[in-house]
Amino acid sequence: QLQASGGGLVQAGGFLRLSCAASGFTLRDYAIGWFRQAPGKDREAIACITWGGGNTAYADTVLGRFTISRDSAKNTLYLQMHSLRPEDTAVFLCAARVLGRSSYEFWGQGTQVTVSS
Repeated sequence: QLQASGGGLVQAGGFLRLSCAASGFTLRDYAIGWFRQAPGKDREAIACITWGGGNTAYADTVLGRFTISRDSAKNTLYLQMHSLRPEDTAVFLCAARVLGRSSYEFWGQGTQVTVSS
């Protein structure tokens, strides 16, 4: 099970940190990703990390502003979001996939991020 939290309302230029707590399975052999979905838009993959190796990748839309990280001791994934923009407004979700597979199998519920101008 994955549980995302940390969303809220923030002004443009502000900062938020999202968390995604995992329970019931070991993430060592997984890649974990953050996605977002804005009203009327397709779901967008924005960042991912391999739990064991810590390798990261980012969408161009967030590169340089968002940082994905994990705390293995807490089995928790984070997304630090700096310089937020109104266009970042979306429901943010975390998901896990087995390394080597392309599909994400486990999804958490979303957390709403709203950036006001």
